[in-house]
Amino acid sequence: MAKKSSDSSHEQPPLSYRKSVEIKATPDQFFVWREFLWGGLAGAFGEGMMHPVDTLKTRLQSQIIMNATQRQKSIPQMLRTVWVGDGLKGFYRGIAPGVTGSLATGATYFGFIESTKKWIEESHPSLAGHWAHFIAGAVGDTLGSFVYVPCEVIKQRMQIQGTSSSWSSFISRNSVPVKPRGDMYGYYTGMFQAGCSIWKEQGPKGLYAGYWSTLARDVPFAGLMVVFYEALKDLTDQGKKKFPQYGVNSSIEGLVLGGLAGGLSAYLTTPLDVVKTRLQVQGSTIKYKGWLDAVGQIWRKEGPEGFFRGSVPRVMWYIPASALTFMAVEFLRDNFREKGNNNNNVVSNLSIERKTSSSSSVREVGEN
Repeated sequence: MAKKSSDSSHEQPPLSYRKSVEIKATPDQFFVWREFLWGGLAGAFGEGMMHPVDTLKTRLQSQIIMNATQRQKSIPQMLRTVWVGDGLKGFYRGIAPGVTGSLATGATYFGFIESTKKWIEESHPSLAGHWAHFIAGAVGDTLGSFVYVPCEVIKQRMQIQGTSSSWSSFISRNSVPVKPRGDMYGYYTGMFQAGCSIWKEQGPKGLYAGYWSTLARDVPFAGLMVVFYEALKDLTDQGKKKFPQYGVNSSIEGLVLGGLAGGLSAYLTTPLDVVKTRLQVQGSTIKYKGWLDAVGQIWRKEGPEGFFRGSVPRVMWYIPASALTFMAVEFLRDNFREKGNNNNNVVSNLSIERKTSSSSSVREVGEN
């Protein structure tokens, strides 16, 4: 009996050791810093690829402020205006602050989605499901807004200025004041010069112009995008079970579902985006006293159509940008997590082999 008990103790390692091995070999381990990294890289990638479309959207939404006319340019007309006046360089004005802001908000967005979602589902089971997804997305985006909003202000002001020659032409043609105490701002040569100039002339208030309107746009947008993405993922998972032969890898899935979720969320929140843009780039022709005043003026002067101005390029921007972002995140998750799991399994196997070898050695010494 003693012999049997001794053999069984050698065959099974101690409980504490088995737990440590199980922890090392646990699949799909979640590392928050990786989610921050993946989200930041994916956000910057999506912004960089789609910045020209964002420039077109900003120009369309802010043209009434710059020109003080009810006659608004269409998408093809604005496209031609930017191309003739600024060339290719005009479409990429403001890309540095744009990428910087997307890097920050992408990192916090994806970095906090999983951890916040898990915490909500565990501590508040009644909020599990779509509510947990909405809150997680809103929290992640809100935290990123402290960096994103100043970058957005700088980016949009650089976008509507275009190149120095076209901005100088606009200033002289419209007799717009450009002094610090004037209603319009001077030309920005780059991201840091723009930030310093805004800080010097307007202080923190200038860099965070339209902050609450940005949150009013981004919190619903971020929450809706996560809800739509997770809902579409659930539908896709059900489809995979019924039709396993039509399964696709997670990168392609992220590309398609991310694009659909981003496009739908972008269209629904376009009115909030219009108000935010007007507050951040308001100039000498039209001034707004606040969010409600901007809403009132847009409604009185432009009607419902004014709230959806720029909706087409906004959706055109968010479909591929969201698609590329979610594809990049899913790709990085799959590749790096798979490598991490393989490394963990190798370490665990080596540990087991060493433990087994040492146990065998002890047993042999005891028998001798």
